[in-house]
Amino acid sequence: MKKNPLLAIIGISLLVFLVWQLPYFALIQYPLLLLGTWFHEMGHGLTALLLGGKFYYLEIYDNGGGVAYSNVSFSYLEYNIARAITSAGGLLGPAISGAVLIASARNRITSKIALWLLLVIMVLSLCLWIYELLALVILSVFAAILFFIAILRVRKLEVFALLFLGTQCVLSTYLQTSYLFTKQFERDGRVQYSDTQMIAAHLPGEYWMWALLILMVSMFLLYRSYRYYLKK
Repeated sequence: MKKNPLLAIIGISLLVFLVWQLPYFALIQYPLLLLGTWFHEMGHGLTALLLGGKFYYLEIYDNGGGVAYSNVSFSYLEYNIARAITSAGGLLGPAISGAVLIASARNRITSKIALWLLLVIMVLSLCLWIYELLALVILSVFAAILFFIAILRVRKLEVFALLFLGTQCVLSTYLQTSYLFTKQFERDGRVQYSDTQMIAAHLPGEYWMWALLILMVSMFLLYRSYRYYLKK
């Protein structure tokens, strides 16, 4: 991968695309779906913490959905702004995390830091914010895989893991395009507002405008992270 980084990027991007398009990968799609939900909900929760609020816990459902329970009433920002940013954190969290993982693969030291940091955050989430058995099992498996990749110190394996997970994270935004452009939906017989509608409810603009902006930002982050990784 080090000799031909462009070929590695193309190959891994194609692999991520095929994993989600071909039925032969159904066994892999489901845990990756739950992992994408974890990145999304952690984006909400960690954003709330960074804004001075509270992150109570998150739920990941067996259908791939999820919710993060947080409170930004005591944020150092005005409530409407803090609420909107927290909602956007779940949508941009996977894209930002993915871009960081891709960029970190360029260097041996940053690769190790990124792997261990992701592993620590995942373990913390298992200990503090996740209670459902299914999510605990699936994410524990991912944590174990990351741990063995980190301790094996095989450079090509580290790069592959970071590029694959990073690309998967960023592209998960596009896999949820229908959700981005949804104003509301029904869960357990109750009407719920989407994250883009929650942003629009607290800031000027319509939900579809925020959805377009988030898509463009995600695309830009993927482009910049790839460009940085390929930079000589």
